[in-house]
Amino acid sequence: MIDRLIPPRSPLPPGLDPRAASILREIVEQYVETGDPVGSRTLSRRLPQPLSPATIRNVMADLTEAGLLFAPHTSAGRMPTEKGMRLFVDGLLQFGSLTDDERETIVRTLETRGRSLQDTLADASAMLSGLSSAAGLVLAPKSDGQIKHIEFVALGSGRALVILVGTDGQVENRVIETPAGILPSSLVEAGNYLNARLRGLSLAELRRNVDDEMAANQTELDQVAAGVVESGLAIWGGEGRGGALFLRGQSKLLSDVTQIERLSTIQALFDRLETQETMLRLLDLAEQSDGVRIFIGAESGLFGASGISMVVAPARNEANRIVGAIGVIGPQRLNYGRIIPVVDYTARVIGRLLG
Repeated sequence: MIDRLIPPRSPLPPGLDPRAASILREIVEQYVETGDPVGSRTLSRRLPQPLSPATIRNVMADLTEAGLLFAPHTSAGRMPTEKGMRLFVDGLLQFGSLTDDERETIVRTLETRGRSLQDTLADASAMLSGLSSAAGLVLAPKSDGQIKHIEFVALGSGRALVILVGTDGQVENRVIETPAGILPSSLVEAGNYLNARLRGLSLAELRRNVDDEMAANQTELDQVAAGVVESGLAIWGGEGRGGALFLRGQSKLLSDVTQIERLSTIQALFDRLETQETMLRLLDLAEQSDGVRIFIGAESGLFGASGISMVVAPARNEANRIVGAIGVIGPQRLNYGRIIPVVDYTARVIGRLLG
């Protein structure tokens, strides 16, 4: 479902006559396809109605004066501004649809059987990147659900795998450091100790209880097993578990970057995406949307960067509660008509998985 905050497509955006709208649409579509300025002679060959190059140039001049087009250099070619892209998206964009085969591919890619939740979400972001030729992101917020089982598995070389199973069926894995030469019996003892105390608690509640017991020196764990317990609980933090941003395909944002200042902008974007504040803001944007939402340039307030666009949708469970956010970040010339249905359907599939 397309976000109700995006105005429904009307025959013509305000202020545009049919001829200007047709020329703007063709320029944007050519720009999305090639990334190059579009000239009047190219348009005269592609427009459905016969117009002379001189007439097209006059209309392009009017669109430029209105702030919808600009000339990147002295040639006659024009490219859309952010304002022009927004007008195109709001009023001229033709949305595509997914075939049954494409829907089946998405569902099959996100099949969780035999895989951890982290692997599934990472595959989802990689799939979005591949389908959009941009960077795909999947944000899974922290979970405070009840815990069903915790297990420690030795990996060797001073490491152990912590496996956490929620009552909702979600499985999460983390690797912790362990003392050299630790015996498997200490890992079993640590797991048995925690599982005996779960009683339908969330991870945060379990950690508080265990901390209180250890502070009062009321446990029968040996020192090594106690250290394993503390490490296993600490790795998820005290306010729930999970909470991760999966971002794949970052290199696609750099594929056509030629200017040093543009490279700096992209690098700053990557740095900001890694912050907790940005993750929370992404969730806020998703919560404000009933469906897919499009941000062009600095509209999201996240990046402050021109030339970058983001398509994001909330992932909702069966109770309509936000359980994550799905999106694509890429250059302004994203193929929105193709990406929007992909993001929309993927968000619904992920919502069922996380729900």
